[in-house]
Amino acid sequence: MTRRIPLLALLAGLTACGDGDPSAPLGDAGPEDSGSAPDASVTAPSDPYADEVVEFLPGPGAGFGQDRFPSIVLGPPVGAGLDSGSLDVLSLGKSGSITLRFTDLAVVDGPGVDLLVFENPFLIAGGPAAFTERGQVSVSDDGVQWFTFPCAASDRANNFPGCAGVRPVTANPAAGISATDPAVAGGDGFDLATVGLSRARYVRIQDSGTNGASGTSAGFDLDGVAVVNGAPLPVAP
Repeated sequence: MTRRIPLLALLAGLTACGDGDPSAPLGDAGPEDSGSAPDASVTAPSDPYADEVVEFLPGPGAGFGQDRFPSIVLGPPVGAGLDSGSLDVLSLGKSGSITLRFTDLAVVDGPGVDLLVFENPFLIAGGPAAFTERGQVSVSDDGVQWFTFPCAASDRANNFPGCAGVRPVTANPAAGISATDPAVAGGDGFDLATVGLSRARYVRIQDSGTNGASGTSAGFDLDGVAVVNGAPLPVAP
C-alpha cells in the first residue's frame, strides 16, 4: 500500500538499485492558472532541473535513495555510462510515483525532444541487450490536468516505446557531459507535441508495475529530469 511522503529526508535505502529486464535491447528514446502560450524564443535554460517535489507515493519495495530525498531527484543526473547503472537514484517501488515541479522555467514545445528523464539502465556485456526498469511519464501545466505519454512497458521486441528507463545515462557534471543535449546525455526523450501540450511545469513519473522487485530498490529508479526546450516563468511579485 502506498503512502504520502512529506518533503523531508526519509529512512536510508539498504541495497543497490536494480531488478529490471536483463534481455531488453537498448531503446530510443497544486492548481495554478494554465498560463499563456510559451515565448517564441525557445532556449535551453541555465537551470534545467526540477525545483520541487510535489508528491512522492512510494510503492512496495521502495527505500533506496530516501536518505538523500528530495535533493537526489532535483539536481543533475549522475550517469555512470553505458555499462553501469548510477546509484544517485530514488527507487519508486512497484507502481510508485513521484511528481516534480519547475518554478523558474517551463518545458515548452520546441524542435524535437523537449524533456529528458533519467533512470539507471545499462548495457549487459557491452550490449545490445540492456537492463531496464520502465516508467510512464505524464506532464501538466497547472498540476490538475495531466497528459500521459503512451508507454508500452511490456513491448520488449520494440524497445519499450514511449517509456522512460530504457536508455543508459551518460550525462554527468563531473564528466562535463550536458544533461540538456539529447545527442550526448542519454536518458529518454519526450516531445510535448506527442500529447498536444505547448507548455508544462509539472512532470510525473510512475513505475510501470512490470519491473522486478528486490529489497528496497524495487521499481523505477529516478536520477533526475532536465529541460531541453524551456522558457522562463514570470517571477512572483
